[in-house]
Amino acid sequence: MGVPFPLSPPPAPALSRRTLLRLGAASVITLLAGCDGQEPLLLGSRGDLPGAWARRLPKPWRSQLLEDPAQVLAKRSAPLTGLLQLSDGWAGELRPGDLQPIGTPALLQRLEPMAAPLARLHGPPAAGPLAFPWSYGPWVLLLRNRPDLARRRSEGWDLLLDPSLAGRLVLPSSPRVTIALVGEDPERLRRLRRAALAYDERDGLSLLLTGEAEAAVLPRQRVLGLLRRDPRLQVLLPERGSPLSWNLLLRPAGPHPEPPLDWLGEALEPPLLPALLAGGWVPPLPRDQLQRALADFPAATAALLLPPQPVLERCFSLPPLAAAERRRLQQLWDGAAPVPTA
Repeated sequence: MGVPFPLSPPPAPALSRRTLLRLGAASVITLLAGCDGQEPLLLGSRGDLPGAWARRLPKPWRSQLLEDPAQVLAKRSAPLTGLLQLSDGWAGELRPGDLQPIGTPALLQRLEPMAAPLARLHGPPAAGPLAFPWSYGPWVLLLRNRPDLARRRSEGWDLLLDPSLAGRLVLPSSPRVTIALVGEDPERLRRLRRAALAYDERDGLSLLLTGEAEAAVLPRQRVLGLLRRDPRLQVLLPERGSPLSWNLLLRPAGPHPEPPLDWLGEALEPPLLPALLAGGWVPPLPRDQLQRALADFPAATAALLLPPQPVLERCFSLPPLAAAERRRLQQLWDGAAPVPTA
């Protein structure tokens, strides 16, 4: 039985300074959002923002998922757009003047040093953080019904050039990622481009699942759920490493409300962190912290989400290219295009 309520209610407990600050910030956001029900938006593209995290977005914020990152870029200047979710490749299309500091120095201090260049979008070390790099992962090779190739995993990315994959291979939509996988030798690139069925890690994945393709190069986060559902699939992360794909939150320039920093921090700790890891999303946290969060995961899953440290050290980010280097790689790529047959 509960304690009877006293005749005079007890005095309300004093609010802490942190609580008052949070209430004040929430009031400011509400005023900025306006009295007509308009809410600040977090824009992302489908498949690039975990639902478990988006559902925790505090009011008055709300998320809106578009079909692809190009649409996110196109709407970045809309009045209500307060945050953008983009990969590092798409974020490289933005100019510094398109963004304002996201205001996450305390959160960035909790991340591994490899996240620092992404936070400043590969700007100079003295530049302030323009992005919150909340997730990263290597590109991996996903095979369907090809145990013979899986047994040859020591060959690494050279497996892409196996003659049996000709016309049965889905490659990344980014030529730069593909070049990073196999190098700049023109003859190797020509062989690889002749073998490609599609260049599309998003919709091209259906070619693998329907059996039209037997191999696909994909970001790791797109793979984990498929492995649980389809025993015909096997995933390889070559020991010599792989390009990294990063997921970033950015704050567009303009009179937008402050980002919900407490919500950003939820991605770095339980109870949300294990849910993100289960979906293939890995924040760039210290290794011991990730090991604790993965303690109850199956060994194979944990090894995919947190590869051995030597392998991880051989993975690398792809900073933006200078104009001359971009033209050089484009010429290399165009020169390796298959010659049309008569």
